[in-house]
Amino acid sequence: MPYLLVFTFLALVLWVSHAAVALILGILLSFLISLPDDFVTRKIGTKVLQTGIVFLGGSISIPQVASISSSYLPWVSLFVLVTFVLAIGTGKLLGVSKKQSYLLAAGTAICGGTAIAAVAPVIKAKPEELLTALSIVFILNALAVIFFPFVANWIGLTQEQFGTWVALAIHDTASVIGAASVMGDHAVEVAATLKLGRTLWIVPLVLFSAWYFREKKSTLGVPIFVLFFALAVTLNSILSPSEPISSLLKEINRICLLTGLFCIGTQIDQPAIKQISAKPLLLAVSIWALVIPISLWVV
Repeated sequence: MPYLLVFTFLALVLWVSHAAVALILGILLSFLISLPDDFVTRKIGTKVLQTGIVFLGGSISIPQVASISSSYLPWVSLFVLVTFVLAIGTGKLLGVSKKQSYLLAAGTAICGGTAIAAVAPVIKAKPEELLTALSIVFILNALAVIFFPFVANWIGLTQEQFGTWVALAIHDTASVIGAASVMGDHAVEVAATLKLGRTLWIVPLVLFSAWYFREKKSTLGVPIFVLFFALAVTLNSILSPSEPISSLLKEINRICLLTGLFCIGTQIDQPAIKQISAKPLLLAVSIWALVIPISLWVV
């Protein structure tokens, strides 16, 4: 029965072909039926999205990346640093635990669940701290995918402006691409390039975390999909694939994106929501309330 509902909902997601619908139907499924933690949709969501992002790289060339990055990458770097410091400071003011604040700062400033998962073992965060941080980020990302495109249409952002805005303001790479896909292909290309540049800040973050929390051993924690994305962009620039091949790569990206967002939606259930305490949620929402208008001003 669960698998029949999954296939039915997923078919509807692919037919409608809208990122917000994919996420909402995933959340709805998790509320309709009790899915075990090891259910397939809960295990593969992030991997499917990351696979789609790699295929997206096959349709982007190095000149495109250089053109976009040269204009915005310095702002992205400054944005990451200011957001991280601001989140840590606000966490102290609100009385949020040191490690909980650190996880939320990493997720907000860099790349949501990926950064949180990379940092958690380095700082030896408690399981409940990790679960709370991930749940908060998932919920905020779900809201972003749904509402950001409406705001963009209301204020009249171009695709490049919207791609830049979501790359700065939304936490997870998957949700950034999901929101950007509603606006168009160019928005996706801009968002993917800048967001993956922001994701690379995981490397100095993990190294700093190891020193700050006096850990002697840690890995760099660079997401493997970032390396494969860079490889795909390089191959695209060298091989210059034909338009039909580029279209095929974009279609694979679209299917992976929608499927992944649907699967991630199934991770947001009632128990996860009930375990969220007020102070960490207030911290995350407060920082995000500052990040959204500031990033919009930047673009």
